[in-house]
Amino acid sequence: MWHNLGVSPSEALWVVVSALGIYTAFSLMVRGFGQRALASWSTLDHAIVLALGSVLGRVVLGYTPTLAAGIIGLATMFGMLRLEAYLRRSRHGAYLTSRPILLMAGSEIIHDGLRKARIHEEELYFKLRQAGIRNLSEVAAAILEPTGEVSVLRRGELIDPLLLTRVPDQLRIPRELVMPE
Repeated sequence: MWHNLGVSPSEALWVVVSALGIYTAFSLMVRGFGQRALASWSTLDHAIVLALGSVLGRVVLGYTPTLAAGIIGLATMFGMLRLEAYLRRSRHGAYLTSRPILLMAGSEIIHDGLRKARIHEEELYFKLRQAGIRNLSEVAAAILEPTGEVSVLRRGELIDPLLLTRVPDQLRIPRELVMPE
């Protein structure tokens, strides 16, 4: 039967092991390079991702990919996604999720946050312009989210402290911009 599928049991096992290994390595690298690796991409970044996909596919499927190996590889990757989602909901899930990083508190730019997030000031200005900010005094807070996106909270409405859960340095945000608890 395995011969008809185009993959032997040992090759199927190798596909599973390769998929697990590449998934783990990719996850660790994304976490190591920080949320910035997930943020907005340039044209070159898109080309690199396409090339990475090709390389990763070849690693998982081997030299002569077959339909069966492809299905096994996909099933393994989706299984890992499901496992990671389950683990994120567990009590230890915080270890799998990056923490948000405070980039601006009021109109003050947090240079330590920019350095930690590996974001240049010019990139922050770009994100502020995208959010429709015309003056730094309009900003209540700017936060790099675990997804790599920058959230820009405007002045005018008080920030619910619940929205600042897990944001380090949240006490740097001027108290007049945050609802009392």
